[in-house]
Amino acid sequence: MSDTTPFGPDWRDPEPIRFLDDEGRYAPSATAAEFAAELEDVDLDQLKQWYLDMATVRAFDIECTHLQRQGQLALWAPSMGQEGGQVGIAHAALPQDHLFPTYREHTVAHVRGVQLSAIAGQFRGVTHGGWDVTDPANGNCHLYTLVLGAQTQHASGFALSQVLDAKRAQGDSSLDPGAPGAPTEAATIAFYGDGTTSQGDVNESMVFAASFQAPLVHVMQNNGWAISVPAVRQSRTPFYRRALGFGLRAVQIDGNDPLAGYAVAKRFLDAARSGEGPGYIEALTYRMGAHTTSDDPTRYRESDEVESWREKDPVVRFETYLRELGADDEFFEQTAAQIKAVIAETREAILTLPEPDRDSMFAHVYSEPHPVMTAQREWLDRYEASFGGDA
Repeated sequence: MSDTTPFGPDWRDPEPIRFLDDEGRYAPSATAAEFAAELEDVDLDQLKQWYLDMATVRAFDIECTHLQRQGQLALWAPSMGQEGGQVGIAHAALPQDHLFPTYREHTVAHVRGVQLSAIAGQFRGVTHGGWDVTDPANGNCHLYTLVLGAQTQHASGFALSQVLDAKRAQGDSSLDPGAPGAPTEAATIAFYGDGTTSQGDVNESMVFAASFQAPLVHVMQNNGWAISVPAVRQSRTPFYRRALGFGLRAVQIDGNDPLAGYAVAKRFLDAARSGEGPGYIEALTYRMGAHTTSDDPTRYRESDEVESWREKDPVVRFETYLRELGADDEFFEQTAAQIKAVIAETREAILTLPEPDRDSMFAHVYSEPHPVMTAQREWLDRYEASFGGDA
């Protein structure tokens, strides 16, 4: 923080929580000490799986960018550079937890079990939602949300339902704002970026979650840019301080460090499930590619900035760490071969995704039949019939 901060020259923020330095060596920050215990049960096999997840999504990301350029996807939102924090946080969540992504959480969705082709299907325009949230194979990962901030409202409402279910199970039907939270079996996570923090939905979600002590953790990935608007213009203060003002426990982490993402998310999720209320993680990372494939980041970003963050690449850093732990060339060669096969299969699956059934757009708007949906379906029938038999 520079001396121009409105809080005066003596104001300093704590160092972001990190366990790995920029090169991938294990070098915990002073702020990481209280979270070290969360990593004690993580073994090398688990860390290798994290690397496989990150590297797979990186290759998938590149493939989808190629597919968009070839006209096979209408749009693509790259996640390159943001895999580190995502993989740690996703693995910290328990199977029963619910995750509400935005549209760049490819690593999160992959870890939770969503098929890569299903992620791409939304960008290919052959699905009205993406995947079936109710299918256990998708790990309680909710659908991508392109309306900025809307998922934070969905998440806070869902987290409130977790509190209500827990209280009703204890014979307590009260829900007083400001009252202590109730222990729950599951927690909820909402993911979004720095640009989305300027939406009212996000702030309302924090008010709501804090008022009812809902088991919700906000994960704000500060990747430096809200399309072409820099994060420093979005906020004159670090974003995590906003959450502190709403009454959430909040910290800032190195968002390119999977260990930091895992340790802090595990602590915050455990606290949320214990009835201790909501949390907020500001993950400092970088969008190494374009905002979407319709964006040209060279118009607003300097190449020196991009290169400086490329040196902090989370996949490269984590490979260095794994090699220090004993992972050898054979592991990385086998991993590369495995990923190559997965991506080839995924490309074929994307290119052969079936066209959606027309009536599917009406099927999941309401849980029960609704007269408005019936009327709209009947109107569409009449409209299509007006074109004659060759329509």
